[in-house]
Amino acid sequence: MARRTREDALATRDSILDAAERLFVEQGVSATSLQHIASAAGVTRGAIYWHFEDKGAMFNALMERARMPLEAALRVLDRPDPVDPLGDLREYALCVFRLTVDDPRARRAFEIATLKLEFVDALSAVRERRRQTVERWSERAESRLRIGMRLGQVKPGIAPGAVALGLWILVEGLIRNWLIDPHFDLVEVGADIIDTHLDSLRVAAPA
Repeated sequence: MARRTREDALATRDSILDAAERLFVEQGVSATSLQHIASAAGVTRGAIYWHFEDKGAMFNALMERARMPLEAALRVLDRPDPVDPLGDLREYALCVFRLTVDDPRARRAFEIATLKLEFVDALSAVRERRRQTVERWSERAESRLRIGMRLGQVKPGIAPGAVALGLWILVEGLIRNWLIDPHFDLVEVGADIIDTHLDSLRVAAPA
């Protein structure tokens, strides 16, 4: 009986997140109240508070469930002893693009996070999550760039922090534009743009 109770609780939690995901996409995060979500999920507000402290906690749970592309793909940058650090950064970007195109749940989560969200005070936990995500990406990207410089593959004198931030903005901006108007092939065009940027960082091969 206890196991069934846990299963029921997980099913209720998932139904709440399903409703929140649908409403966030349709009308945005700020315009969606917990009562809207409760009604759509067929539960009480009390049931929502049993599972989530507030809307910010619900949003973060939604992102975790969807395996947010920019976070899930970070494992590419955790490989030990890289032989092609810039190649790892390229693989990360293409992994993110493919997840966005091929994984509907990840795509909806990214749409919510980039197009349907206002960083109001009530969603301070969401702002903190984003800060931590960018920080984790920057640490890994900067590490790859420094390794590339030590290996003689990346031009000396670059500022790893600035380059890492630029890459983040480039990847996020491409996905944002594709979500707004998917008139181009995100993977193909994204690869071309990322290659152009990364090639500008490479040490030129001897003639």
